[in-house]
Amino acid sequence: MTTEQTTEYAPERPARLRWAQHAPEVYKAMVRLEAAARQGLDPRLYELVKIRASQINHCAFCLDMHTKDALAAGESVERVVQLGAWEESKHFYTEKELAAIELTEAVTVLTDGFVPDEVYDHAAKHFEEAELAQLIAAITVINAWNRFGVTTRMAPGHYTPGQHQ
Repeated sequence: MTTEQTTEYAPERPARLRWAQHAPEVYKAMVRLEAAARQGLDPRLYELVKIRASQINHCAFCLDMHTKDALAAGESVERVVQLGAWEESKHFYTEKELAAIELTEAVTVLTDGFVPDEVYDHAAKHFEEAELAQLIAAITVINAWNRFGVTTRMAPGHYTPGQHQ
């Protein structure tokens, strides 16, 4: 006789508000802003930035989305997993990616003060001015998306890679 074990997971919490349905013009503007911000940036770097900001902001919905998109785009599981401990795992990333990740943290956690000159200068060494402007825009946009996701408690686990692209 075999005993089948079932694992009971915690129930999924429902979203507090379907904000995009109630503010469709804001949602459409965010989608346009997202499209504008990603222009000229390497797609893999762009996903790393979105994942790192989402980790910091505890946005489960965005983590689900952007890890799936990154993996579907060919990013390695190892680099995605190590992103949460990038300072101890620098050898997984290029110097340019490290500069972008560091800038992402500084822009995301403004409660610690201004973006330090050394962080900005490090990023400026690796990005042309136009690309740096796009990177700052991308960081800003994912932080806005995170705030919508966290505040309205958007549930992770239902996203299909490429669904919102």
